[in-house]
Amino acid sequence: MSDNTIFTLDANVRTDKGKGASRRLRRADLVPAILYGGEEEPVSLTLDHNKVNNSADYEAFYSHVLTLNIDGKKVEALVKDMQRHPYKPKITHIDFQRVIAGEKLHTNVPLHFVNEEANTAVKTEGGIAEHHVNEIEITCLPKDLPEYIEVDMKGLEMGSTLHLSDIKLPAGVSSVELAKDDENHDLAVVTIKPAPKAPAADEDAEGEEAGTEE
Repeated sequence: MSDNTIFTLDANVRTDKGKGASRRLRRADLVPAILYGGEEEPVSLTLDHNKVNNSADYEAFYSHVLTLNIDGKKVEALVKDMQRHPYKPKITHIDFQRVIAGEKLHTNVPLHFVNEEANTAVKTEGGIAEHHVNEIEITCLPKDLPEYIEVDMKGLEMGSTLHLSDIKLPAGVSSVELAKDDENHDLAVVTIKPAPKAPAADEDAEGEEAGTEE
């Protein structure tokens, strides 16, 4: 699937609202959605379920500026929330937020941990990586929005932890937590720690069993 196919969705304005209308839409393989943000009023939409479901399989779908073709008008937006059926492979509702050129976005971006297998503590010292977070909140202009942020683990030593302040963010991107200017917001991201040892054999129990043999 090409990027244009993943990040471009056709949508129609929805006038029939309410739970009953939403159920009818879902039975027709359509997804109810809402588009909000900016100075315009929120707009209720419908989208093709299968197309959205296919696009939603890609990680970048959630951190990329999407193009919504709404009755022929193109609008840029981000996925802010997606609701799924509790046990069926169905998307039941989507919240989109308008992207306004020149206005900063506030969204979550996934972390990609690189060089974990090349890390000396993991490779030769029996360490394991404990990931504390898999995404972070950022602010940036739409043009600077990254699909993901890399966390380089190559030089991380046994027993040490990388924090938010240790991550090199792309140009124009800021961490929401670190902007709070409080050391408690410098969250732990990943730690290298010794692998748990296998349970030791209970020698006393073995001795007792041996003593009962004749």
